[in-house]
Amino acid sequence: MTTAQAASIILTKELRLELRTRELLTGTIVFALIVVVLFSYAFDPTNAESRRYGPGLLWIAFLFAGSLMLHPSFAREQSNETLDALRLAPISNFAILLGKMCANFIFLAVAELILVPVFSVLYNISLSGIVGRLMLVLVLGTLGLVIAGTVFAGISAHSRMRELMLPLLLLPILAPLLVAAVEATASLFADNPALDRTWVTFLAAFDIVFMTASWLVSDFLVEE
Repeated sequence: MTTAQAASIILTKELRLELRTRELLTGTIVFALIVVVLFSYAFDPTNAESRRYGPGLLWIAFLFAGSLMLHPSFAREQSNETLDALRLAPISNFAILLGKMCANFIFLAVAELILVPVFSVLYNISLSGIVGRLMLVLVLGTLGLVIAGTVFAGISAHSRMRELMLPLLLLPILAPLLVAAVEATASLFADNPALDRTWVTFLAAFDIVFMTASWLVSDFLVEE
């Protein structure tokens, strides 16, 4: 069985589990919406302030949503020791990691599809003319968040204080990604929207580097 086939099986398992319970996705979307709405009422920004501070607030909401979604990636495998069963299967350890990354990406992408239009309405930011470029930034930024987050979710799942360890490990690593994502989004929210290729290249490089690193450490991560 190839890595892609095994990863697709893991992805299907994760999607079926979430569709059966709907706890993770529903809770995350509600939480992210509350964050965006509270920011809107707390700051009551003008149009100029929305374009200036909106990208940072938007990615903070994505980060909070991602933190909630990423934690159960490996933690829920421990209750019934299903991770041990996956390790016994004739598949590569990277396939397990890749399947969970794909599932987390889909979950977070669904949350973003709901969150971005709400953000646009609350902060009075028009998305017409920038949807395609904004989707590129969102995909690259979300992919980096999910890759790093899934790896560190696997690391923190073995610790006693895993709920606290994940954000402590993840936030310093994601700081450069968040800066690049915020700057790239801000360039699209400007009066004269333009895609900043420098930050987009940085996001793509971040994704490639961390995906390669996750492949290299997958055996140690899953075995431990």
